[in-house]
Amino acid sequence: MKSLVLLVLFSICWADHRSDNYTLDHDRVIHIQAENGPRLLVEAEQAKVFSHRGGNVTLPCKFYRDPTAFGSGIHKIRIKWTKLTSDYLKEVDVFVSMGYHKKTYGGYQGRVFLKGGSDNDASLVITDLTLEDYGRYKCEVIEGLEDDTAVVALELQGVVFPYFPRLGRYNLNFHEAQQACLEQDAVIASFDQLYEAWRSGLDWCNAGWLSDGSVQYPITKPREPCGGQNTVPGVRNYGFWDKDKSRYDVFCFTSNYNGRFYYLIHPAKLTYDEAVQACLNDGAQIARVGQMFAAWKLLGYDRCDAGWLADGSVRYPIARPRPRCSPTEAAVRFAGFPDRKHRLYGVYCFRAYN
Repeated sequence: MKSLVLLVLFSICWADHRSDNYTLDHDRVIHIQAENGPRLLVEAEQAKVFSHRGGNVTLPCKFYRDPTAFGSGIHKIRIKWTKLTSDYLKEVDVFVSMGYHKKTYGGYQGRVFLKGGSDNDASLVITDLTLEDYGRYKCEVIEGLEDDTAVVALELQGVVFPYFPRLGRYNLNFHEAQQACLEQDAVIASFDQLYEAWRSGLDWCNAGWLSDGSVQYPITKPREPCGGQNTVPGVRNYGFWDKDKSRYDVFCFTSNYNGRFYYLIHPAKLTYDEAVQACLNDGAQIARVGQMFAAWKLLGYDRCDAGWLADGSVRYPIARPRPRCSPTEAAVRFAGFPDRKHRLYGVYCFRAYN
């Protein structure tokens, strides 16, 4: 007769407040089973954090280790923060710490440090946030042969707006699109930012570049010229195109600014060059398109006067729809790219705060 051997494995986790296990809060206990499970665990208490340009933010990250496997010291622990690119193909170094040795990379120099709230706290503080700081960050903790990671998304309050230059629509390759947004105090928008803008009502029937190299456009009111009247609302996706040869518009993203956006009260209408000089005479600069959108969306700026902007376009922001201004919706109204030498308008200026 064949003998049958039954192997029954019992795993019992038992702990009370006198346990040596690490806790996340007063009543939560992290159990690390050294024999079969991971000896190092990294967690982000929030998957997403929110802030705005110019603000400060803490990206949460804590690690939990098996003291029987590593001993009591923590001086050999290496903490590394990287930023994931929008296409997830690369990681950009942000900050590395190992004991007393610390290194900050690129544009983060002088703006990041570890929070250090406890011995197991790997949270990263970023100060004076920029538009480029938006995105997903990876916290990696390494000790010996053990390592673990957690990902935190940094969201910025702001506004997405479509943009095309004086040359007209569908005239920007990907690199020119990036530069066009920068010149308007903005950055090229991500898909997530465009998707949130669509959920908030953005409807635009011209395809534009996004930061991952895709070309898409948001439709809330399906119609024949924009994918068909019988299609469902959504973000239409043209896919990925040649970044050098393909030409489209672009969707830009901007956030809060540190300054004053205003319509310059002037005794007469102005040509473009006169408008630029008038702002300079007032201790300011002619405003950019992104600054107008930020003032309109984030501050509720409302002015029914068409005015020059830095790119040579003429626009005006309406937060309260009304006849003769914008009768049906709140919007930044676009009057085109008039002749700079002969057409006369008002001007919008921007004075930065030191």
